[in-house]
Amino acid sequence: MYSSADYGYMARALGLARRGLYTTSPNPRVGCVVVKEGQVVGEGWHERAGEPHAEVHAVRAAGSRAHGATVYVTLEPCNHFGRTPPCSEALIAAQVGRVVAAMEDPNPQVAGAGLARLRGAGIPTECGLLEAEARLLNPGFISRVTRGRPWVVLKSAASLDGRTALKNGKSFWITGEAARRDAHRLRARSCAVATGIGTVLADDPRLDVREVETSRQPLKVVFDSRLRMPSSARVLQGAPALLIAAQASRETQARLEDAGAEVLIIPGRGPVVDIPEALGVLARRGINELMVEAGARLLGAFLAAGAADEWVAYLAPSLLGDDGRGMFAIPELADLKERRQLEIREIRQVGRDLRVRARFM
Repeated sequence: MYSSADYGYMARALGLARRGLYTTSPNPRVGCVVVKEGQVVGEGWHERAGEPHAEVHAVRAAGSRAHGATVYVTLEPCNHFGRTPPCSEALIAAQVGRVVAAMEDPNPQVAGAGLARLRGAGIPTECGLLEAEARLLNPGFISRVTRGRPWVVLKSAASLDGRTALKNGKSFWITGEAARRDAHRLRARSCAVATGIGTVLADDPRLDVREVETSRQPLKVVFDSRLRMPSSARVLQGAPALLIAAQASRETQARLEDAGAEVLIIPGRGPVVDIPEALGVLARRGINELMVEAGARLLGAFLAAGAADEWVAYLAPSLLGDDGRGMFAIPELADLKERRQLEIREIRQVGRDLRVRARFM
């Protein structure tokens, strides 16, 4: 049984892990607290890939006081050499007295190995304290190592009657400034932000993070089946953008590569991109979380491919009417039994607008 103190220290470790929300990819967000005789003697969090992990920061901060201490960590200490040495060995070298992990490493090839290494060295271990909260911090990392694809969040901004734009395509701005700033926070925590070529041609978005401070910009991805991207598009300015097409002439591909884009050809059925295959490619590039900000056609294509995990909708207190554009282009349903079910996780007011967060079932 865990004590109330155990819960408190693990909650503190989870708070530390959240400090790496925008910076750790492709690694998970991890926090660690070292406690001795009821006092926190060291703490740390993983800040970015290639730098020391949370346990190393915490043990270094504790120094000699780590000997015999209890270590609370939000993810099982690693037991393999990557860009940095194994954290399990650092804990063994520090001669800690107990290790409590919120969850095992989700990678099937290594799950449990770090805790087993600690037990083999005579250090008692426990796992599962506040596991649900720890998993919520790293849905993308868990998805990438267990399913081979990123965690996909679809994002919409619409009127209260579900319209994203007028019939003529005008949409600036349906939602308010607070909602747009909040959406940039979602961009900042994502490894990549994707849209479709229709949105690029209509709105000329930049797809970068501007409303919140971040040291890392997400990868910009455009699904452009026939490679209609204009060389002057703003999405091609600044950091390179990845264009995913189903077909393209060599001349068009060369023109866009000269404009700074990377072009990836992933053919599907007919002139459309194979979305599951594209997600596999992104996962192999270390993309944990993909945010899709697009029109009804691409959002509907993600639904049809079974490639959507979560939906975030910002709803403005306004009405655009039946002629306005909808959020998802999906085939007509013959029966209500065919409807897509969602589980609402959160409803919150953001400025004058509502934010609805739901999981696809």
